[in-house]
Amino acid sequence: MKVLVPIKRVIDYNVKVRVKSDNSNVDLANVKMAINPFCEIAVEEAVRLKEAGTATEVIVISIGDKNCQEQLRTALALGADRAIQIETDQNLDALNIAKLLQKIVEEEQPQLVILGKQSIDSDNNQTGQMLAALTGLAQGTFASEVKVEGEKVNITREVDGGLQTVSLNLPAIVTTDLRLNEPRYASLPNIMKAKRKPLEVKSAADFGIDLTARTILLKVTPPREREAGIIVESIDELVEKLKNEAKVIS
Repeated sequence: MKVLVPIKRVIDYNVKVRVKSDNSNVDLANVKMAINPFCEIAVEEAVRLKEAGTATEVIVISIGDKNCQEQLRTALALGADRAIQIETDQNLDALNIAKLLQKIVEEEQPQLVILGKQSIDSDNNQTGQMLAALTGLAQGTFASEVKVEGEKVNITREVDGGLQTVSLNLPAIVTTDLRLNEPRYASLPNIMKAKRKPLEVKSAADFGIDLTARTILLKVTPPREREAGIIVESIDELVEKLKNEAKVIS
């Protein structure tokens, strides 16, 4: 079984994000980048399927400029077999990313596509669902457990009332939740081996897709700084401030 895992290059979640002085976008200068955490969970799940003998090949793919090869090599060090980069300098929206991934799915014919449910930069939670719609494949979102049984994959997902298990016919698309697994760290020997694993570069322009953005970024502003709290002397004073200053009670 072939497993395809799309990954995204994002600002490391430990880094405090800065906004450019002209509010045009986030400042990426000299900022540590990493694999999107949800994508890292997807890579780990695919590698575990291979280690269990269920999957025969794990392919990672990323869309972006040459810098995203760093994250692809990291995914290879985590256990993926080969990588594909779709090279573009454009900042693509979710629909255009899904259309490019659709072309790769048609070329590679994977039995399972595992994506992170969302990226921590845009937080759209759209690409997996859009890819399923474009390819016509079954989808299981927000997976907290994945079990492949013959020609089916059973996805356990968290819903408001508890847990829901859906059975999908392969090929299928799965998006991962945080509780699916805990990603491993890449060992030094595997990092060295990853340098020799195949990484294919394709141009986004070669797929014949109109990559015109459907959304326009108007402005980026940092969240408002939280004000320091105050200490009140009595319950009456607290109630008065909640009523007249914060206006959260009447």
